[in-house]
Amino acid sequence: MPKIVIQNLHNKEIFITNEKIILLDIIHQNNIDWMHACGGKGRCTTCKVQVLSGLENFSSESPAELKFRDMKRLLPNERLSCQCRVSGDILVKVAPENKFNHLTYSD
Repeated sequence: MPKIVIQNLHNKEIFITNEKIILLDIIHQNNIDWMHACGGKGRCTTCKVQVLSGLENFSSESPAELKFRDMKRLLPNERLSCQCRVSGDILVKVAPENKFNHLTYSD
């Protein structure tokens, strides 16, 4: 079962039981509050994850991700959690600009 580790949330580990579900939904199903201002429709970048390892385990980039990458709003190691699926272990972190004030981060 693939594992997601969110480094700056105290190395929180969650497991992927269904690889057909988008990353944002997996995060929310595990009771982790994750920003998604557009409702997970790929219209903003507030749900992005910074990928520290396992980038090869993500699905292909969506048209929305390619658009934001062209606009320089997504770095090469960032993905929109509302647009991608994961098929293997990944290590990610919450982007600094997308952190919630009510959560305690470990970085």
